[in-house]
Amino acid sequence: MKITGRESNGVVILDLTGPLILGDGTVALRDEIRARLGKGQNSILLNLNGVPYIDSCGIGELVTSFTSVRNRGGELKLVNLEKKVHGVLQITKLHTIFEVYDDEAAALHSFKKIQATGR
Repeated sequence: MKITGRESNGVVILDLTGPLILGDGTVALRDEIRARLGKGQNSILLNLNGVPYIDSCGIGELVTSFTSVRNRGGELKLVNLEKKVHGVLQITKLHTIFEVYDDEAAALHSFKKIQATGR
């Protein structure tokens, strides 16, 4: 799992590449989320375009990350899910928990709404 970060209007965008599975993938995501939260960055968009597969541990790490960010008063959203990953979220009913976007611009715009309303 490779993670590269960038920022757009106060939103951290983390581009994930590789399978999100038990081991290095979940550890890398956990460490990156903790580091961002430690810097006070709690508006996070995970770009999963480069994630072809996710296992149960990867799903668990997404939920843990979501909870950690939410507990810090932030938002974690997902964008550009591969078909298999989107299917896993639907089967597990997690697509009802996560805000999922097909378009990065729309996802970034949704953060602006939250910031503007002060939520």
